[in-house]
Amino acid sequence: MTGASRGLGAVIARQLAAAGWAVAVGFRTDAAGADRVVAEIRAAGGRAAAFGGDVTDETVVAALVARVEAELGPVLGVVANATGPQPIGFLPELEWRDYLDQLEFFVKSPTLLVQAALPGMRARGFGRVILIGSDMVDRAKPGWSAYSAAKAAQIGLVRVWARELGPVGVTVNLVAPGWIPVERHAGADTTAYVADVPLGRIGTPGDVAGLVGYLCSDAAGYVTGQRISVNGAHTIAP
Repeated sequence: MTGASRGLGAVIARQLAAAGWAVAVGFRTDAAGADRVVAEIRAAGGRAAAFGGDVTDETVVAALVARVEAELGPVLGVVANATGPQPIGFLPELEWRDYLDQLEFFVKSPTLLVQAALPGMRARGFGRVILIGSDMVDRAKPGWSAYSAAKAAQIGLVRVWARELGPVGVTVNLVAPGWIPVERHAGADTTAYVADVPLGRIGTPGDVAGLVGYLCSDAAGYVTGQRISVNGAHTIAP
């Protein structure tokens, strides 16, 4: 579980642990936050350990997955939630590097993680891959082209990987949340956003975690190649 030291990732990690998964709580810089999440999971009777590393680095990811397997057992589920800065940039001022920064988090990182975990999944005929996407692909919000392009690329990954990996028992899906306020959004005014949400409320991390938990479960064994939005019908994907 990448990007799990706080926010949405921490809630998903706790959800998966409650469902019986041994959870590798991934982080890049927030070791203290990851340790807190691990402590919470263990206090509730679950299994977890914290693992730090840059999940956009090939060498680091290979070593990271090996460490997880040594401490917690085979990696049979990958939830790619890690993200980096998301600066707003309009076309006249964008550089190619701005696109590459987003692609490294949202395309390169999941690719490296799944590649590293795949031998164990293949050997056991079971695996779950969940990418955390975004409904920004549908919102087409000005200033977000680099971010939206990388998130749109994830949709292609999921569809192709689902066909490639289905024969070895691995499902691949994408969860696309709307705006889900977490700690970094403290004090934000959600009024205007909620006014455009048919369900009439803001989303919560639990809304997303519940879907991720389902997709990782045996009950979702015939669900693959799908992109599922969690946004109260703020957008409706074709």
